[in-house]
Amino acid sequence: MRLRLYALCTAIVRTVLRILHNPVKAALWYVGAALARAGVVEQHRVDRTTDLAWPRIVTGIARTSKSAADVAMIGIAVGTAGVAGVGIATPLALLGATLGAGVAGGTISLVSQRFGAERYDELDLVVKQSVWLTVLICSPLVVLFWTYPVELVSLISNDPETVQHAATYLQVMSVATVFIGLNLVGSRTLIGVDDSYSAMIARGGGAIVNIGLNAVFIFGLGMGVAGAALGSVIANVVTTGLFAYGLLGGRFPYVGTFPVTLSLSGPYFDASLTRDLVEISSPIAVKNLVHRTAQFPLLAIAASFGPEVVAAYTIARRVRDLTDTPSWGLKLASSSLVGQHLGRSDETGATAYGWDILRITIAIYVLVVVGVIAFAEPIAGVFVDDPATLPTATVFVQVSAISVFFFGVGGSAAGPLNAAGDTRWPLYARVFGLYAFAIPVAYLGTVALPVPVAGTVTLGITALYASFVLETLVPALVCFYRFASGKWRVVSRAYRPEAATAD
Repeated sequence: MRLRLYALCTAIVRTVLRILHNPVKAALWYVGAALARAGVVEQHRVDRTTDLAWPRIVTGIARTSKSAADVAMIGIAVGTAGVAGVGIATPLALLGATLGAGVAGGTISLVSQRFGAERYDELDLVVKQSVWLTVLICSPLVVLFWTYPVELVSLISNDPETVQHAATYLQVMSVATVFIGLNLVGSRTLIGVDDSYSAMIARGGGAIVNIGLNAVFIFGLGMGVAGAALGSVIANVVTTGLFAYGLLGGRFPYVGTFPVTLSLSGPYFDASLTRDLVEISSPIAVKNLVHRTAQFPLLAIAASFGPEVVAAYTIARRVRDLTDTPSWGLKLASSSLVGQHLGRSDETGATAYGWDILRITIAIYVLVVVGVIAFAEPIAGVFVDDPATLPTATVFVQVSAISVFFFGVGGSAAGPLNAAGDTRWPLYARVFGLYAFAIPVAYLGTVALPVPVAGTVTLGITALYASFVLETLVPALVCFYRFASGKWRVVSRAYRPEAATAD
């Protein structure tokens, strides 16, 4: 019986992988190969980048499709107010992921450098520091979101129906907070040792389970936004269980064992590693927190135009997240490959990988922009068919295509910085882009501006469109400047394994 069950699981996994593997890997490789034939990049770097990036891209497609499916299902089952409620609650619900991603950013830096330097004995302790630090910083959010959901979402919107849906979604999702953070740590650990494939199986499998559960809870049981949140909670718990099982030496069908195995025995704490982890992770966590919290005033500004604009804005963000999935793989491939070369003190090789992956990213995102703009209206129509919302959502989707180009470029430029431990500059870039440009420009849409002859004029929703682009354009320019300067290579010397040993 156990053998038959194992064979069935293997067949299911193999079928899913065949569906997703070939088109994603082939598209990534052919774009890189075309650039290599043109003499823009080196083919061997294309090959290695493709092998490491494609599973992460598939993971991104699965997970962002889950988020997009949530909104689409809620749009069908509940309507515009439900979509607006989920859009308002999501930045709060994902604060745990925001902080967890910061810790995970430090994890991939320390893991990849030690993997490149063949210091495998230190991997167990690095991951343990990441796990307890994630639990420590995410746990208070569970209490906060469960206890005060209405009060928190009411800070963004005063529409009663929207607040009701948002509070329900936030309270249920609070249970998943710690698990979301732990899943990010598990994923970055595997990617840091060149195993994005196993990370894809765990997180992508969880996303597929999530979509199925949401369909049952939202449509089958009529649970609305609570069903969407409950599906996410269960899926994240399952994903954490898969990572724990694999990292403790368990074997998966069609995957085998993970390349990193943790021990339940001590030591559990290392002051030097924790100091390095906190030092590298803190700017990443703050950068992510700045981005997440900036969504609150932006959503509040969108809410001032009514639930239809909030829904359109939410749809555009989901589309941007979905079309940004190439960056999921390319950015982390850059962090891992650059970090491994830095761990071997090969700064020339690290720089070459950083530039080649950036060039591949630019080529891919040009294709993404053209495709999304061309099919903006049918894409928006997947989420909403309300005549009052669809035209605005269509324009927002087109704007998201321009915005996502700079998201991709900025992500690939930040990859080498994260690998080197030079994580303050991506933080500066995010703060500058959001608080000096995106939020002020969005706010201009709500005020009357003095204009000669005309008297006053209100930019209205046009300011939101401009804000959407500036949110990603400015950070991309800042990160590219820092990457091109090469100063990140100097910063990396303080975090390499030999530096830790010398201490």
